[in-house]
Amino acid sequence: MHVITIAARKGGVGKTTLSMHLSVLASAPGSPALLLDTDPQRSLAWWHQLRQADVPNLIEADARELPELIEAARREGIRRVIIDTPPHAEDSILDAMRVADLVVVPTRPGPLDLAAVATTLALADRVGKVPLAVINHAPPRTGSGEPSIVAEARAALIGMGARVAETVVANRVSMSHAILTGSTVNEHEPGGKAASEVEALWREIEALLSAPVRKSR
Repeated sequence: MHVITIAARKGGVGKTTLSMHLSVLASAPGSPALLLDTDPQRSLAWWHQLRQADVPNLIEADARELPELIEAARREGIRRVIIDTPPHAEDSILDAMRVADLVVVPTRPGPLDLAAVATTLALADRVGKVPLAVINHAPPRTGSGEPSIVAEARAALIGMGARVAETVVANRVSMSHAILTGSTVNEHEPGGKAASEVEALWREIEALLSAPVRKSR
């Protein structure tokens, strides 16, 4: 079983949206992923109520309950657990990071968002995790190269010592449309650009989980 924690100290960077999409992609026939919603806003729970599907499973949880919930999931044969976290509760974020096999840190490519990433990276370092930074809500690619703001964000993240996903998830209207129907872009608009980006990100995550890199203490 693998546990993926989605964390960012800044709100509005797409943590919950990524949690929704990754949990659906992580679900296999007969083995749905488990979503643990530790954000008091309960946006995941709202989306889950809209769904007309049995997967993924979802539990609204306090971060202090995570070790017990994850052990129960392990006994039930759950293969993937996705944890969504609140942006401002440091103790809850640390609890969710501690139990993770991989910490994913989404960020918009703007300067204020990048300035806030350092605090999230520092939290991951405190618990001995090497997170994966994901550039999210980015301008769509219009040519052969990345938009300049994306290239600059990638360079800034690397300069912070972050491991950065090759996949960039663009800001697309189809994401919002999908969420409003309780679905994901992979279900709402399969084969579209947004779906392809999320699927590519999931493949990167799966590759890291197959050969995890952990910081030793």
